[in-house]
Amino acid sequence: MKKFLFSYFLMIVIVLAGCADEEVILPEDRLATYLTHWQAEEFPIMYDMLADQVKEEVATEAFIERYEKIYQDIEASNLVITFDVPMTDGEDEEPASVFPIQVSLDSIAGEISFTAEITMIEQLDEDEQSNWFVDWHPGLIFPELEAGGTLQVITTETVRGELFDRFGNGLALNDDVYEIGVDPGLFSNDRNNEIEQIADLLSLSVSAIESALEQGWVTEGVFVPLKTIPSTDQDLREALNAIPPVLQRTITGRAYPYSEAMAHLIGYVGNITAEELEEAEPGRYREHDQLGKRGLEQLFEARLRGERGIRIVAEHNNNRTGIAEIAPQPGEDIMLTIDANIQTALFESYQDEAGTAAAINPVTGETLALVSSPAFDPHLFTYGISQSEYDALIDDPDQPTLNRFASTYSPGSAFKPLTAAIGLNEGVITHDERIEINGLTWSKDGWGNYRVRRVSESSGPVDLHDALVRSDNIFFAQKALAIGNEAFVSQLERFGFGEEQLPYKYPIRSSRVANDSSIDRETLLADSGYGQGEVLMSALHLATTYSTLLNDGSMIQPILEDQEESGVFLAKDLISPEDAAYIRTALRDVVSATNGTARSANIDIVTLSGKTGTAELKQSLDDEDGAENGWFVAYPEEEDIIIAMMVENVQELGGSGYTVNQLRDVFQQLYE
Repeated sequence: MKKFLFSYFLMIVIVLAGCADEEVILPEDRLATYLTHWQAEEFPIMYDMLADQVKEEVATEAFIERYEKIYQDIEASNLVITFDVPMTDGEDEEPASVFPIQVSLDSIAGEISFTAEITMIEQLDEDEQSNWFVDWHPGLIFPELEAGGTLQVITTETVRGELFDRFGNGLALNDDVYEIGVDPGLFSNDRNNEIEQIADLLSLSVSAIESALEQGWVTEGVFVPLKTIPSTDQDLREALNAIPPVLQRTITGRAYPYSEAMAHLIGYVGNITAEELEEAEPGRYREHDQLGKRGLEQLFEARLRGERGIRIVAEHNNNRTGIAEIAPQPGEDIMLTIDANIQTALFESYQDEAGTAAAINPVTGETLALVSSPAFDPHLFTYGISQSEYDALIDDPDQPTLNRFASTYSPGSAFKPLTAAIGLNEGVITHDERIEINGLTWSKDGWGNYRVRRVSESSGPVDLHDALVRSDNIFFAQKALAIGNEAFVSQLERFGFGEEQLPYKYPIRSSRVANDSSIDRETLLADSGYGQGEVLMSALHLATTYSTLLNDGSMIQPILEDQEESGVFLAKDLISPEDAAYIRTALRDVVSATNGTARSANIDIVTLSGKTGTAELKQSLDDEDGAENGWFVAYPEEEDIIIAMMVENVQELGGSGYTVNQLRDVFQQLYE
């Protein structure tokens, strides 16, 4: 129900005429009734109260439909009308017939308010009784319409916000793109062959092009659009230009300068679907709009999209008079902490092999790279991907549409510094303790055929330093058992394991210790000690945990936007500064020692420390042909970057040593 508000002086005058009492109808009473119906948007009743001279000029349907259409177009609501009754000097003076009114309402373009005057005309009603009627004119809808004309709602487009890396390099831009089309009148006598060439270059079907040319409006000399391509595809443009009927025109569209290298992180925009339009807030989007479909384009959609501007104007004799306006609000430009050079170097190092990498600054927490390989060209999804192109992506065994940096994987031996930290913290491991380990395998009584295997034998008793340098599985399996289930799990929770323990702007799957968050058997605990079992981590989380070693026991909170507070610790006092320094020394020797598992990364241009890991993806204990993922987590002596890199299926490429060489080359490139 609508509320009604009227500020007027209600005057009822009763006069005696002859021997009978007769009620005198005052114009302000009739006006009050009229305004009540107006406020309730009861337009047919309003028309009935118009003066005869108005009805002669304005038809019923025209009056009603005009009000209804205008109020519907501007989304009118909260209509409030007030009026004042002019004061008279004496009882004998004629009652006022002209009344000032004040009108306010909410609209699609904000609040509208105006003042006007309504003149009441006295005439006989249908019962031959004297009554008052409204001398209506279009200016009572809006004053700007008084001289005639129409009301128009004009939309002003906004500009989508852009995404930048830490140095201002554009990652998602509003840039020139090229709309490719044909002029039907420019086909040569070899029309069929030319259509086939165009179809092949644009990854369209011949039937799709023919359908476009068969539209009713198509004639010779017109531009028939076929597909939009990014400006970076210069070779494609030149090939298309060589075909006589092909034309191209420059338009503004979404461009992704780093294409595949940033595809999983930045994502892309695409045309809104009928389902998305239905689910969206009313008025937010329109048919043919584009919105974020994946990655940061989707995650930051509300901030990037901006708001269209809206103008309500009266148009008369080719002149426009403004009634209300909301200026367009451009989308927000967002700067990330990402370093496009590091991101590109890491992505290109994969050479289409499958894997993931994450790089962070351990001091500030800034994320410098989030890489998933292989990837896809985001422009395909923005401007139209063919069925054959889509099928090729989906059928690719390396799954280029899978976002690996948002997924979790078994970290293998790259996890061992965490077991070391927990063991030192729990007093199960000391700097000086050395334990006897004989042979390449070890098992406890009651474990049946299950055995822990290490890659090399020790020359004597094994301490923590030696176990890290040689990556001794047996040492860390035994220490995990000594730590115990409960302490092992609870300590890992402090390192960010478990649901929502590592808050981050981008949705990345939480790392876990075990499938049900608890370790229920000794063999699983032993496997977990060296990063196997059911332990799963994301590359970002793995890199983040290593920040603990570089911050004297405190783990940094990773951030993705430059406006986020940097240098905030997610957890403090995870280990002592002395224990952190001990592990750092061991990780340097992993690279520098002759028996270190990452000795091929010992290069002159940059002094690296790190830890390797080979995650065995066995289907059973007897599986000797399972796939292997190779890890290497490394940082330079400047300690300003940690990179965690994983390459899938390295079992025939040299295991984790292959990943070591890949990341070594990346560091060499970055430091040249």
